[in-house]
Amino acid sequence: MNERLRTVLATPLDEELCRLVEQLEPRVELIRDHSLLPPMRYPADHAGDPSFRRTPTQQSLFEKLLDSADALYGIPGEEAEALHRTVIANPRLRWVQTMAAGGGAMVQAAGLPAHCLNQVVFTTSAGVHGAPLAEFAVFGLLLGAKGLPRLQHDQRRHEWADRWFMGQLRSQSILILGLGNIGAQVARRLSAFGCHVIGTSRRPIDPPQGVDELVHPDDLPSIIARVHGLVVALPGTDATQGMVGVELLARVRPGLTIVNVGRGTVIDEAALIAALRDGRVGYAALDVTAVEPLPNSSPLWDLPNVLISPHTATADTREDRAIAELFAANATRLLDGLPMRNRVDTVEFY
Repeated sequence: MNERLRTVLATPLDEELCRLVEQLEPRVELIRDHSLLPPMRYPADHAGDPSFRRTPTQQSLFEKLLDSADALYGIPGEEAEALHRTVIANPRLRWVQTMAAGGGAMVQAAGLPAHCLNQVVFTTSAGVHGAPLAEFAVFGLLLGAKGLPRLQHDQRRHEWADRWFMGQLRSQSILILGLGNIGAQVARRLSAFGCHVIGTSRRPIDPPQGVDELVHPDDLPSIIARVHGLVVALPGTDATQGMVGVELLARVRPGLTIVNVGRGTVIDEAALIAALRDGRVGYAALDVTAVEPLPNSSPLWDLPNVLISPHTATADTREDRAIAELFAANATRLLDGLPMRNRVDTVEFY
């Protein structure tokens, strides 16, 4: 097909990668005016410098560009309100590529009417972040197994304590909530350690490589006491809200390690804090929290058995290039009438 796809750059992107998109799929006409976009403070800074402000004239020019697009590369300002305005104002818009793997949450927050959700295809960058998040998951599980809080406590006291037995991942059972790209990559890495890996799925699937046992989420209360570690790799949806809550945490094996590389809303934070304080959860490595940034008043900041990572485990200098390549491949699929990768479910928004 000779059809061209007028795509407007709505998020900061290096000019070299803009040209890469056009080289990979010549039918993409990537319209960009870098002066209308905030400068990036670091690679993959999709929101850009928060101090950046457009003049009224610049804002008008930017919105006119957005409203002329067949497709958007990114969400303007990474803001739900801007996405809502843009989709409503542009009846020709066919596709929006979000930068986040969990871009469905932003689409949901935009509160778009049904006809817009039917008009526009939304896709995410799922898969781009799988490897770094899987590494963080293993990192968190190792910190819990090796007793980092105890080691740090003794070191601060200059105390050479008696030897004690550390946990060994190779003898542990690890439960992964969510077997999408992230969960599948976690499973492969844990399998290499020799872990017994349990994965969850709401639908019958062929277990990904490294998964030894597959369970339905409804069965979690009956198996949670068997596991030494829990990795949350689920999106934030109505179905996953508070899944790791009071009931589940009441049944855990004492000293459980929890790692969250999915969405903070999957864990009931009040229930988690209580479990961290009484030892049911021995360690938690959290790359995400229910509210971000994590409020200064949250007890999670000060608990000695918690590691807070400010939603940065995905950060990788290669991320922007990977998303650009994904976008170009999906543009080819759209223009050739093929199914697109990472399409957002606009019912459950993941």
